Amino acid sequence: MAKKETALMIADEVVMNKIYYIRGHKVMLDSDLAELYQIETKQLKRQVKRNIDRFPEDFMFELTEEEFEILRRQFGASSWGGTRYFPMVFTEHGVLMLSSVLNSQKAISVNIQIMRIFAKIRHMLMDNTELRLEIEKMPAKGK
Repeated sequence: MAKKETALMIADEVVMNKIYYIRGHKVMLDSDLAELYQIETKQLKRQVKRNIDRFPEDFMFELTEEEFEILRRQFGASSWGGTRYFPMVFTEHGVLMLSSVLNSQKAISVNIQIMRIFAKIRHMLMDNTELRLEIEKMPAKGK
């Protein structure tokens, strides 16, 4: 691994803790992504809005008031500050698209790491499914 890339790495656990399951998708919040990219959330949102055609509903969507309230309760209201807009959330494909609109070295390296983590999560889910299917095939004891 190149020295420059090593300096930019973020612990996988930090990234994994920023992935949520909303509307049947694994997503990341705009504010969490902005933090990882080391930019302001409003800068990230501005770039997305300028390139909105790149972000269909299955790449990015805005949380509803109810979804936002559920997240706020999970984190504690004080950590959200006085946001005026509901957060944008990005699916795996939306996160990938962000690297093309942000176009910084930091965004590219963070996105590579996030894509690897999404792949790792998918692999873990497949392994668990395969294990569950194998257990179901086993004959039940006592029959």
